[in-house]
Amino acid sequence: MKDRAVAPVSAPPFIAEAEALLERLAATQGDALEQASQWCATAIAGDGLVHLFGTGHSRIPLEEMFPRYGSYPGFNPIAELSMTFHTQIVGANGQRQAMFIERMPGLAEVILSNFSFRPGEVMIVFSASGTSAVPVEMARGARRRGLRVIAVTSVEQSMSSEPDPVVGTRLLDEADLVIDLCTPNADALVQIEGLDTPVGPGSTITAVAIVNSIKVRTAQLLVERGAMPPVITRASVVGAERSRSLFEQAYEEHARRIARAIIRATDDGETSPSQEVKPS
Repeated sequence: MKDRAVAPVSAPPFIAEAEALLERLAATQGDALEQASQWCATAIAGDGLVHLFGTGHSRIPLEEMFPRYGSYPGFNPIAELSMTFHTQIVGANGQRQAMFIERMPGLAEVILSNFSFRPGEVMIVFSASGTSAVPVEMARGARRRGLRVIAVTSVEQSMSSEPDPVVGTRLLDEADLVIDLCTPNADALVQIEGLDTPVGPGSTITAVAIVNSIKVRTAQLLVERGAMPPVITRASVVGAERSRSLFEQAYEEHARRIARAIIRATDDGETSPSQEVKPS
């Protein structure tokens, strides 16, 4: 009996669209990713931090960057639970409140006032829409404090709506460097016949690809400079003892760096309302 030719199986619609999205990212954002990695390597090699901020589902790339297997200290995820805790959805801690809070002007300054920043440090702000008050003002405040600001946003989505009149600008207007998520203005990627609303958001796919691209390239640059921190690694790769040691080294190194960034109380028990970049 002759073998029958097997027809190629087409990818499910979402995977096909996701592959095309990643191809667009690779084709158009290489220069921006390289510049971002160079800035991150300079900050970490200089004993500083790369701060990361996002609200809503833009919290996901923060956790992807650190701490998890294959990651290393030097990155400081800043995630406010009031704007990132989504599993409750309705009722107390519900989605309506989270969306309300992320539109509150002035909150970003309160968040930033908790930190002391060093010369050469970087702030990466994630927001697919790039128009909510808190991410926009987070970028603005970080830039005013002397940090290099990288916006990770969907240019098409951001330009499809007007900026919030309370803040007056978009996230991409407040950045030194913009990395485009390359997602459509709906974010969702798949149109289904008989349904007038697209399904399957794509911004998380490219946001995670972006942070891991930066993570890997920054590691290459740090190795070249002899400044590579310990990498959190599974026991199945390096053995149980070394895995535990790498975890402890990574956590201790993160604690050392973050301790300098957290505001200390003054002699009279008050905290400073504004933290500018301090000399090394």
